[in-house]
Amino acid sequence: MTPHEKKELELAVPEEIPLSTGFEGGIKRNFPESLIVLAKRKLFIFCFVSVVAISSAVISLFLPKAYTARAKMLPPQQSQSIASAMLSQLGPIAPLLTGGIGGLGVHNPSEMYISMLRSRTVADNLIDRFNLMNVHRQKLREEARKKLGSVTEISAGVKDNIISISVEDRDPKRAADIANGYIEELERLTRTLAVTDASKRRLFFERQAKDANEDLANAEQEMKKTEEKTGIIQLDNQAKVMLQAYADLRAEVTVKEVQVQAMRSFATSENPDLQRAETELTALRGQLARLEQGARSGAVVPLQNVPTAALEYIRKLREVKYREALLELMLKQYEIARIDESKDSSVVQVLEGALTPEKRSWPPRTAIVLASTLLALLVAIGTALLMEKLQRAREDPQFAAQLQLFKFYLRGRHQS
Repeated sequence: MTPHEKKELELAVPEEIPLSTGFEGGIKRNFPESLIVLAKRKLFIFCFVSVVAISSAVISLFLPKAYTARAKMLPPQQSQSIASAMLSQLGPIAPLLTGGIGGLGVHNPSEMYISMLRSRTVADNLIDRFNLMNVHRQKLREEARKKLGSVTEISAGVKDNIISISVEDRDPKRAADIANGYIEELERLTRTLAVTDASKRRLFFERQAKDANEDLANAEQEMKKTEEKTGIIQLDNQAKVMLQAYADLRAEVTVKEVQVQAMRSFATSENPDLQRAETELTALRGQLARLEQGARSGAVVPLQNVPTAALEYIRKLREVKYREALLELMLKQYEIARIDESKDSSVVQVLEGALTPEKRSWPPRTAIVLASTLLALLVAIGTALLMEKLQRAREDPQFAAQLQLFKFYLRGRHQS
């Protein structure tokens, strides 16, 4: 304690309480000395905190405003397919075909659709749609994607799986338009991608039907050449019965092969359904081989006994009949998948469309002022305590001598 402070303390302490009796020591033991220092430098603390608080309030007024728009949507759910009911007319192969193509669903569809919303395709469409490269003053599209991702938050609820989309922008209307644009771009993307079970089936049978149609066109061209070459344009009823039976059996063999191939992509060799399908395929192939070689007895005429000119015609005709039967089966499967897909395509529902926000989300002026004031108070208290320690240190002769020695060595005037 300096002599000046001791003098002031003697004047403030009543005469009946002498300092020499331990009052000064009692202050050191019982009353925090740091509070005395803070009371002594209260003017500095008040001024420093006030300046910081006023400055932060003024700065927060000039910070650019931002608005956040939010939209919520229900993730598309894969409804139960009606294909199994319609495929029953195809016999025992129908449920196996449906299970072979339809067992590719996603356990949690929300995660898949969130990834689609964050995809580069959606981001590029939104950048072009709202001219975000000029809005965010970006020269590179990659930087524009990063900027869009930084102002966008996409998440799904833990329990309800509802997808929430939040977009922050300086223009409140543009923030709402971009949030709604995410949902619109997702709807467009789902129309072009096979993301549901019905879409996968539709895409699979669409390719099969296209190949079958091309094979039928080629078979018809070969049939036309054979008719021009042989001059045969019609066969007797017995040959027609043979051709129809052969075409139907060969179509069944082809469909069974497609079904077995589809099952092998997800089932093991010990799967009972796969084993049963392979057994049926082997039996159908045996019947087809016997029909091609010609039965030794029965009403059907063996192919070997057909005249050479008619044999070539029969082969071309049965190829056309086979391709027609195969195309009919594939088109039927394709139409069933399209019906299921039309059901799934409309399940993207907007729960809450984004509205133009009326209140800004940034800057939080009250929070900024309070945080700055609290931080300034802590800095001012620390500075006041430090200033007090430095003042007392300067009054200590030993500290003054050490400070002079430090300055002397710091200037480099000593000799080593």
